[in-house]
Amino acid sequence: MTTAQPSTGPAPFELTATTSGLVASRAGEHRRLDERHSIDGLLADPNPIGRLAEWFAAGTAAGAVEATDLRAPVGSQEVWAAGVTYLRSRVARVAESLEAGGDSFYDRVYDAPRPELFFKASAARVVGPGAGIRIRRDSTWNVPEPELTLVVGSGGAIVGYTAGNDMSSRSIEGENPLYLPQAKVYAECAAIGPRLVLTGEPPGAELAIAMHIHRAGEEVFAGRTSTSQIKRTFAELVEHLFRDQEFPAGVFLMTGTGIVPGDDFTLAPGDEIAITVEGVGTLTNHVVVRD
Repeated sequence: MTTAQPSTGPAPFELTATTSGLVASRAGEHRRLDERHSIDGLLADPNPIGRLAEWFAAGTAAGAVEATDLRAPVGSQEVWAAGVTYLRSRVARVAESLEAGGDSFYDRVYDAPRPELFFKASAARVVGPGAGIRIRRDSTWNVPEPELTLVVGSGGAIVGYTAGNDMSSRSIEGENPLYLPQAKVYAECAAIGPRLVLTGEPPGAELAIAMHIHRAGEEVFAGRTSTSQIKRTFAELVEHLFRDQEFPAGVFLMTGTGIVPGDDFTLAPGDEIAITVEGVGTLTNHVVVRD
């Protein structure tokens, strides 16, 4: 997995969650944090980066984290998501709604002053690297949505970023836009990881994002985009999210997708989804259907 490289200033912190607790890394050094320290405590702090620097200094030297030891780097945070922020997403959602006999109101969402924001997952519905991510049994058209995901502190400041997968049941959403919660929110409906990159500021405007899907060892989809293609600023999305909302332990905000498989593609059980965000690394999950 790649390591974040800043363009200016000090190296960012990277925070990973493992089976035995949190590990903070910086410039190739790894420190296992005290069990009293948590992602909740970090994002609730008015100065998360300063607090993490203190924890890092007091941590115990550790080796690099093995991929098999990674867990979802989430505490009790909710995960929210923004929709129709990339042109490709708008095109897909318009086609989806028209096919179901609706109108192209997603065009109006794309251009509206107010962004589309919706609740995606509670912490218990989020899976980490290497875990199974679910498709619904009552959906016939399912796709992953690779998204740069913002890490936001309790005060509304963007603390850093990670990779996220906003799974979507397009056949359900396409029936009626009012079915969006059912298409988006269910058990194991989101993945986050493999690490949090904590910089204390918004991510760069041109981070590369790529997704590869393999089925029985063969690649069945590949796509890439860049955050330079997003219509709205990260600050704008967060400002709208925090209007009349409180997140005492911070929040994760998925910022929309610019990679959408064609209308003839749907996920199948056993598919492997690999989402790479520049500077974060690769978030890999396999598709499951639960009885």
